[in-house]
Amino acid sequence: MGLRCRPVQQLEEAQVAQTFDAPAVRTWCGLALRALGRAREEIDAINVYPVADGDTGTNLYLTVESAVAAVEAVFAAHETGAGVSDGLPGGPSLAEAARAMAHGALIGARGNSGTILAQLLRGMAEVLAADGDSAHTGGHGLRTALRRAADSARLAVARPVEGTVLTVASAAADAADD
Repeated sequence: MGLRCRPVQQLEEAQVAQTFDAPAVRTWCGLALRALGRAREEIDAINVYPVADGDTGTNLYLTVESAVAAVEAVFAAHETGAGVSDGLPGGPSLAEAARAMAHGALIGARGNSGTILAQLLRGMAEVLAADGDSAHTGGHGLRTALRRAADSARLAVARPVEGTVLTVASAAADAADD
């Protein structure tokens, strides 16, 4: 199953989703994996902090690959009926997808960058799963999730340094607040 690319004209006309749900988690994970797949060598080449070991892009890719596998497993369980715990048919809840994403990233985290990414996703999942089995969240929930992600990752690092992914996460959360 692949995502279909639309011509630029259609993208400009496409409506922006007003909610964030389990399929959005699935889509985001897939898009992130493809983007990292395209950029991993470039990211590896510019990797200088904390150690210039040239593996940040690869570590991020492998971490997201694990998150994707976990999210896909949750969707597959629902498709076969094995994941239906509430007796209702359909796909996973936002909470299930977000928890799977975070857990998959944690289990598959590689290197410092993967571990920090797993902490970012854990922070997001805490907020997105807070409403139990809600089907979706809106802009406020996503803003709160981005803020929790940035704060959780920063707290998980012994000596946070500006100019790293922590700064980018904080900037994303700040921009969402505006």
